[in-house]
Amino acid sequence: MDELDQRIIGLLQIDGRIPNAEIARKLGVSEGTIRRRVGRLLQEDVIRVTVVPNIEKMGYGATALVGVQTRPGRADDVAESLAQLEEVHYAAVTTGAFDVFLWIGLESAQRLGDFLHNKVAAVEGVQRTETFINLGIKKRTYGVPL
Repeated sequence: MDELDQRIIGLLQIDGRIPNAEIARKLGVSEGTIRRRVGRLLQEDVIRVTVVPNIEKMGYGATALVGVQTRPGRADDVAESLAQLEEVHYAAVTTGAFDVFLWIGLESAQRLGDFLHNKVAAVEGVQRTETFINLGIKKRTYGVPL
């Protein structure tokens, strides 16, 4: 990956729908070069173009981060199981006090409580959870600094 690839990625991070012709114009190269580069980046799984919804604007009144401690050696299995739940929008195996972190969105605090007690606690290997309710999101970006 060279500087041109990084600049292409930077523009796509701002607007994933930007036309190849506009990228080419901004970067001073041909549209064919951009088309080939973007195609290669997609094929090699360096980038993935997707839609990231703003779940708060979709009617989810309760969004939270959930730290999960697991039994020793169970972090990957627990994360895989939790990632299958539709309420989970992000699941990662982590270091530190928690083995897994989840980002979840639900319609209400009541549904959040039901989810934690009936779904998360039921996953084999979950030892303890701590929930961090989002009071306000000040930055939402999914870009990687280039």
